[in-house]
Amino acid sequence: MATFLYRLGRLSFRRRALVAAVWAAVLVALGLGALTLSGQLSNSVTIPGTESQRAIDQLTAKFPQANAGGATARVVIEAPAGTSVTDAKGKAAVESLVGQLKTAPKVAVVVDPFQAQSISPDKRVALAQVSYGAKAYELTDSDRQALLDAANATRDAGFTVEFGGDAVQGIPETGATEGLGVAVAAVVLIITFGSLIAAGIPLLTALIGVGTGMGGIFLASGFLELNSNTPILALMIGLAVGIDYALFIVSRYRHELSLGRDPEEAAGRATGTAGSAVVFAGLTVIIALAGLTVIGIPFLGQMGVAAAVTVAVAVVIALTLLPAILGFAGARVAGERIRLRRKPVETTHGERWARFVARHRWPVLLVAVAGMAVVALPALGMQLGLPNDATAAPESTQHKAYEIASRSFGEGSNGPLLVVVDTGASTNRQAALGQAAADIQKLPDVAAVTPARVNQTGDTALLTVIPQSGPSSTRTEDLVAAIRAESGVLENATGAKLAVTGQTAANIDVSEKLSDAMLPYLGLIVGLAFILLMLVFRSVVVPLKATIGFLGSVAATFGAVVAVFQWGWLTDLLGVESTGPIMSMLPILLIGVLFGLAMDYQVFLVTRMREEHVHGAEPQEAMVTGFRHGARVVVAAALIMISVFAGFVLAESTLIQSIGFALAFGVLVDAFVVRMTLVPAVMSLLGRGAWWLPKWLDRILPDVDVEGEKLTKHLDAAPDDDERELVGASR
Repeated sequence: MATFLYRLGRLSFRRRALVAAVWAAVLVALGLGALTLSGQLSNSVTIPGTESQRAIDQLTAKFPQANAGGATARVVIEAPAGTSVTDAKGKAAVESLVGQLKTAPKVAVVVDPFQAQSISPDKRVALAQVSYGAKAYELTDSDRQALLDAANATRDAGFTVEFGGDAVQGIPETGATEGLGVAVAAVVLIITFGSLIAAGIPLLTALIGVGTGMGGIFLASGFLELNSNTPILALMIGLAVGIDYALFIVSRYRHELSLGRDPEEAAGRATGTAGSAVVFAGLTVIIALAGLTVIGIPFLGQMGVAAAVTVAVAVVIALTLLPAILGFAGARVAGERIRLRRKPVETTHGERWARFVARHRWPVLLVAVAGMAVVALPALGMQLGLPNDATAAPESTQHKAYEIASRSFGEGSNGPLLVVVDTGASTNRQAALGQAAADIQKLPDVAAVTPARVNQTGDTALLTVIPQSGPSSTRTEDLVAAIRAESGVLENATGAKLAVTGQTAANIDVSEKLSDAMLPYLGLIVGLAFILLMLVFRSVVVPLKATIGFLGSVAATFGAVVAVFQWGWLTDLLGVESTGPIMSMLPILLIGVLFGLAMDYQVFLVTRMREEHVHGAEPQEAMVTGFRHGARVVVAAALIMISVFAGFVLAESTLIQSIGFALAFGVLVDAFVVRMTLVPAVMSLLGRGAWWLPKWLDRILPDVDVEGEKLTKHLDAAPDDDERELVGASR
């Protein structure tokens, strides 16, 4: 591989104008396609095969008038103090508002509060229900604004009107604040390289890679239903790995220049050596992200594939466009230094740290492991759920609607359950429907069961069950399970069947599916990456150590996420406006993304140690020398990733905030505690044992030469002849 990449790097360097033109054409073509063919992104979270989705499909087929699966909005109308919604003025205001809501675009049905008897006991609050004929992601900003504007006259009359439900939720967007991470990354690059040109190249290639990936995603949205968080995850990962991969190759290029090689040869060697590490680091990220497709959760699979493709683009750009840009820059990448210190030091901070860890390996190990264990403790109390109006920003209309409805009707009014009763096989449909309603009413935590709505053929009915507890409560989860358990009893007695759906039940099903998929997914990606790392390092111990360290990083990250987003620690400092259960998709998403990124640092750091080891250095010196060469670049790469991810903590969406924080904190722990502390301590402790590989396995595994040892020996043995041969083969 190293030889092939060497040829590719030199070819790209020489044909730089052609390579740059091809990538420019690809970027422009995808950009134009995204502008002209892109579709609407979805904010729905559904999983085919769950009971809630099957019930929605049943209602769509047999009871289309129920608008199952369509967007909904809860409209909370509160009368001024000292008045009520049932007096003459209040009733007129509510009826006027209902009339205005019916005229809003795409609205199918508006349930009048007086007909539904959804008036609070103190007569001050009325609750109207708006059902759309379109799904939430199909609503435009103008549709949502028209819904909100329908309440203007009622508000002018002194009433408080707030809106909840998925119809009010817009598509999350990234703003200028997320770009702060890129600005910090630029500063880190300038400090690392001391050169504006060298610092600018990784940023340029990363932005081109992200632009290419995002263009492809938005182009695909015109033909596929993509989740609204798909481009945001791809943007996060693409920026971080794009900068990091270019950083490693540019660093090696500058090293080759410092040895006196001409720019073309330096580009070839940098691509053949550091580029090999980039390929395998990228593969670990791609495996982790693409593995999301096998767990049976479509929206997560889409997010994973989109991010994996963006990472693949970043790798290809690092191997082709980057050498071409180096061709334009030439030796200037090593010049124009910004003097940040007066004179170079012979012993680097990285070398001093490595020797300190080697001398005190046992205390360092114990302190690091104990620290991660303490940080991980809050993870024991992790509660999973999906976003609802309670987790919206405190000043948002959704959160205000949730608070008023909870205060006036109980928290359960914000998460009604829809019970579909199939009476087709029943001999007495009316009796079966009555028994279903009576049995449900007797269950614990049921506040009310509304009268049934029946379809035209009379074989399908819809009951609305109001729980006493809120949508994220475990008591509501128990109620959903209890209602579903009644289905068998009802079928035996009457022949009728029932199923539970609605947004609350769907969220419960999604969370359960995600929880069940976590361990199989973890086993899949760890197993595949373990094999890949064995190929890279030709060792059993190093991949095992890398995996155990990753599990520690994940546990500590889960603990920090719970402390901030569930317990509310440091929310003012981080700008987190609401707390609650952790997003159910976050743990499995974090495992996939963080595993790939953690293995990046493992590959980049330990590859250099192995390079020294195979060149004959003693284990202790191989660790120290490899750490000295790799530490500065790994630290810079980690700071860049942390900066990029931390920028997303400033987003408006709680999900995006939590993903950004989790990835930033996870990289912080994995890079500085696991890779920069535990790895040198364990490598020093194990000595030659770190590179142990059974002989029979050594014969089976292909030698991928990721550190470029064979390439270096080949070129150094007869540089003139070999270089001509290698270059000629690439023509």
